[in-house]
Amino acid sequence: MSSTELPETIAAAVAPKVSPVRVADGERLRSVTLPGLTLTVRSRPASRTGAPPALYVHGLGGSSQNWSAMMPLLADIVDGEAVDLPGFGDSPPPDDGNYSITGHARAVIRLLDAEERGPVHLFGNSLGGAVVTRVAAARPDLVRTLTLISPALPELRVQRTALPTALLAVPGVASLFGRLTRDWTAEQRTRGAMELTYGNPSSVTEEDLGHAVREMERRLQLPYFWDAMTNSARGIVNAYTLGGQHGLWRQAERVLAPTLLVYGGRDLLVSYRMARRASAAFRGSRLLTLPDAGHVAMMEYPRQVAQACRELIDDYDRS
Repeated sequence: MSSTELPETIAAAVAPKVSPVRVADGERLRSVTLPGLTLTVRSRPASRTGAPPALYVHGLGGSSQNWSAMMPLLADIVDGEAVDLPGFGDSPPPDDGNYSITGHARAVIRLLDAEERGPVHLFGNSLGGAVVTRVAAARPDLVRTLTLISPALPELRVQRTALPTALLAVPGVASLFGRLTRDWTAEQRTRGAMELTYGNPSSVTEEDLGHAVREMERRLQLPYFWDAMTNSARGIVNAYTLGGQHGLWRQAERVLAPTLLVYGGRDLLVSYRMARRASAAFRGSRLLTLPDAGHVAMMEYPRQVAQACRELIDDYDRS
């Protein structure tokens, strides 16, 4: 290779060839470039003119594709967009390497401010639930309603089934896990993730499993995959230890937006018992419990979750 070639040309030549991200029928992908940050946004345009904007935020190890089943069910009442958080989906890592809850929340706020889409109907799952809680507390002007699906809010007694995920935050554990599982196929990894996040993994269709496996294959080619996972997991653990006004439960009490809480009875990562505490913390909130759902109710039971969201949004519009 000639030394006269530009650095970006050399980088492109040695960069891993990664397959493109899947885009479902009716969806669009675009890239938003901000100083020190590039975010991929998946949109599902509203089926009617003038529908209010919505933003969906995924959980740890997820991406904007996690909302593809539910977004069409609300397309008649909201103009939906789902963001890939920095380092996930098709968004590259942030320049500052900040994967904390605050760092992710700042990315969401910067996106909304840059595009002047707020106030939005804001949705979050797991890690995304903690992120949007912080957004709603810090910037109430950006939020119409808030929907939290198994939000990763601090638990005093973490479920044993959630401990392996929490251990990713411990230095060295991710590299050890990578060595121990280097012979695992993408399908084995995908099925393992579904066992952890679905209440009934056998309900996943072969088509959806195939899409998930191909996405796993794509992610494993990304050189920053484990870095984003481990540092975001560490961000969750660190947020659990914060007290005072920066604590997530204290911030939950400051949320002004009408809030819907969704919890699954078979959730192995966020305890079902947290529904009571969350209902008390988010003032005037409403609660949807799905006894057979796991950690990603919007993927397992999109119609039931969408119906509860529809009722929340309708009541907000009437008020």
